[in-house]
Amino acid sequence: MELKLYFLGSSCSAPTKERNLTSIALQFKGNVFLFDCAEGTQQQMMRADISYMKIDSIFFSHFHADHFLGLPGLLATMNMYERDSLLRIFGPRRVEEKVKLALKIAGLKPLFDIECIELKEGIVLKEKGFYIKAFKLEHNTECFGFTFKEEDKLGKFMREKAIALGVPVGPLFSKLQQGKAVHIGKRIIKPEQVLDYDKGRRGRKISIVLDTRPSEKYIKHIKHSDVLVHEAVFASDLMERAIETFHSTAKEAAEIAKKAECKKLYLTHFSTRYKNLGKLLSEAREVFQNTYIAKDLLVESLPLNPEERIVGR
Repeated sequence: MELKLYFLGSSCSAPTKERNLTSIALQFKGNVFLFDCAEGTQQQMMRADISYMKIDSIFFSHFHADHFLGLPGLLATMNMYERDSLLRIFGPRRVEEKVKLALKIAGLKPLFDIECIELKEGIVLKEKGFYIKAFKLEHNTECFGFTFKEEDKLGKFMREKAIALGVPVGPLFSKLQQGKAVHIGKRIIKPEQVLDYDKGRRGRKISIVLDTRPSEKYIKHIKHSDVLVHEAVFASDLMERAIETFHSTAKEAAEIAKKAECKKLYLTHFSTRYKNLGKLLSEAREVFQNTYIAKDLLVESLPLNPEERIVGR
C-alpha cells in the first residue's frame, strides 16, 4: 500500500523566497492527512499534485499563526469546489472556536460537514489498517506531536491450511490474520495454526514533532519510527534563543532521533536567518548520520518494511 510523505513547507514564523511555512501531508490508501495548515499550503499542495478535496483530516499541532492561517482559504476553496464529504479537524483546546473564527474570516457557511475534535494524548484516529496518535510537546502554548502507525502484519496467512481446517472463506479469515482465535462449531482455531509468524511485517511508522523543546517525555511515542520529522529552528550556537522560544536545535533533534532509535530523520521548520542549511545538517549528522533536510515539495515514499518475526505478538 502506498504511503507518501509530502513536505509542503519548511520555514518557521515567516516564509522566505525559497521556503514556504511548514505544513506536512501524508497520503495513505488514497486519503490525505494534513498536519498544520500554514499560509500558502493550498498552492504547495497544487505544486505537489495533491488534491485538497481528498483531505480526510487536518491535525493542528497548535494555533500559532504560522501553523494555522492557511485554514480560512483552504476551507473557502473546498466550499467553492462543492466538497460534500465530512472534514475532521483535530486540534488542542478550543479547536472548535478556532475553526469558527476561520469560517468567519473567510465569510463562509460551509456546504460540507466539519467535525472538530479536541486533542488528548493517545490514539485520536483509528481506521482499518492504521491509527494516528497524539502526544504532548513542550512549547509556550499547548502543543502536540503526532505518530502515524500502520498496522503490523503478524505473519503470512496460510489460506489453504485455514480452509483445510474448516474455516469458511470470509470474515473469519480477517480475524485470524489479526491474531484472534475463531470458533468453528465446537472447535477453536488459533491464529498460530494458520499464520507463518516468520513472515510477519512491521507496519510503517512516521512521527511528526514541531515546535518543542527536546524532552524525554515524547521519546516513547516516536520510538522506532521509520521516519521522524523534527523541528530544527536553530543551530547550536543559538541554544539560548532556542530555550527562550521553546524550540530545538538541529543537534538536539538528532539526539532525539538517536535515543528513539529512528531509521531516518528529516529536519524542518528552519529560522529565516538561515539561507544555507548546511550548518544545521552538518551538526545533526555528527550525532545521527541518517539525517536529511526537508526541502519544500520533497516527497518521501515509504516502501513496505521487510518480513520479520514480530516480537511480542
